[in-house]
Amino acid sequence: MKITVVGIGYVGLANAILLAQNHSVTLIDIISDKVDLINKRKSPIQDTYITEYLEAVKLDLHATTDQNIAYKDAELIIMATPTDYDPATNFFNTKSIEDSIDKILKINNTATILIKSTVPVGYTESLKLKFNIPHIIFSPEFLREGQALYDCLYPSRIIMSNKLKDGKKLAELFVQGAIKKDIPILYTDSNEAEAIKLFSNTYLAMRVTFFNELDTFALKHELNTKQIIDGVSLDPRIGDYYNNPSFGYGGYCLPKDTKQLLANYKDVPNNIMQAIVDSNETRKDFLVEELINTKAKIIGIYRLIMKSNSDNYRESAILGIIERLKEKNVDIIIYEPQISQDKLEGLPIIKDLNDFISKSEIIIANRYHPELEKAKEKIYTRDISNKD
Repeated sequence: MKITVVGIGYVGLANAILLAQNHSVTLIDIISDKVDLINKRKSPIQDTYITEYLEAVKLDLHATTDQNIAYKDAELIIMATPTDYDPATNFFNTKSIEDSIDKILKINNTATILIKSTVPVGYTESLKLKFNIPHIIFSPEFLREGQALYDCLYPSRIIMSNKLKDGKKLAELFVQGAIKKDIPILYTDSNEAEAIKLFSNTYLAMRVTFFNELDTFALKHELNTKQIIDGVSLDPRIGDYYNNPSFGYGGYCLPKDTKQLLANYKDVPNNIMQAIVDSNETRKDFLVEELINTKAKIIGIYRLIMKSNSDNYRESAILGIIERLKEKNVDIIIYEPQISQDKLEGLPIIKDLNDFISKSEIIIANRYHPELEKAKEKIYTRDISNKD
């Protein structure tokens, strides 16, 4: 099959590599640097499996910025463009999807369009009406940044919003490229598939906020957070996973997906959805007060990235901490070796760890790293398990 994937982000690239093991795949992006890297078999994002597969696995894969090349003969076009949450409209910004579909239909109006971008509930059906085409299918992705290809090769489930022959054929494409066997497959309607994505991520966000609020309680009452979490997690219905306290949920998916689901709850009675979003902000407010109470005059920020094996810090929880500290007129320095600039919003970025440690009176770290051991007396972290 000739397949085109729109967008060289972690979703688009991971799915393209998965499918290119058995099919002819073209990646299209407006950023020529990303296209050039893919054609040189280099990854533009940090992901161990993506890097290894590009370098060592035989793939029928090439990238382009040319729409005619990408769309003309494609039988399947997968949309993996970003849909950032727009606070002004209280909705996902889906313009990139609609602009791409408009361009696709001028070149190729017979290809099946599979949306992997995260969208509001009801969006796929609205596209069918807007463009007057029936062959648009939604299939949510459940990929982690830094482990996106691994999650494609070993998927927890495949959900396809088409119960007919076309949906089953598409699901088989993803099964064919995976290493995991006996993958659960669920065929649903499009509205339900869209809701599954948003509710899944909101549940994960709820779990983060629950254990963060547990940790806040323990801190206020001078209790041992780890002992409480260990005891709570022994209940098999709760489980010992996704329970490590942090500065809040962040990253590309959870903040925007929780807010979008909340927006979809307009005129629908709810308490939990609003509480999840509010709790994430309350957590940061509390931790900043804790930091201010240390009376430290120079606070060091250890890493902007959310977690290990990631090169991305968009919507990172630490950014909310930094924003609040700036309002308190605290001197802030940042250690982040993965970015090239010398400043972030006027704050100095230090690339040398020893220099950073010596200048910081207290160092806050969302996730602990062994290289901080030499400065452990300065470290403020809520990472009690040393895991993401």
